[in-house]
Amino acid sequence: MNMPSSSTQSFGQPAGNVADDSARAADDASQATGRAIDEAGDRLSSKVDDLRNQAAPIINRVSSQAQAAARRGIDAAKEGAQQLREKAMSATDSTVAYVKDEPVKSMLIAAATGALLMGVITLLSRSRD
Repeated sequence: MNMPSSSTQSFGQPAGNVADDSARAADDASQATGRAIDEAGDRLSSKVDDLRNQAAPIINRVSSQAQAAARRGIDAAKEGAQQLREKAMSATDSTVAYVKDEPVKSMLIAAATGALLMGVITLLSRSRD
């Protein structure tokens, strides 16, 4: 059963054409997929740039607000410290003036306060033993 050579040749050509067509189709599909991936990457990159551009002013505003809040806190602490200094100076001046006006009374108050503190310390130290 020999087949004629012309029929073998005609059968081989369509198979080769099919293989070539399949290879071209696979290559075309690969290129289309590559283009789609590139386009998706470009769109994603564009979206990231847009988000970055939108976020920059918000970040700057939040940063400015944080700096302003920190400045206000520092200023409030300085003001509080200044008021405390002024009150301490006023209390010192009042105490000195009272001691000058009432020296004996001041000494008696100081002695009574010292005795009271010693009594409290003695009671606390005994309760721990």
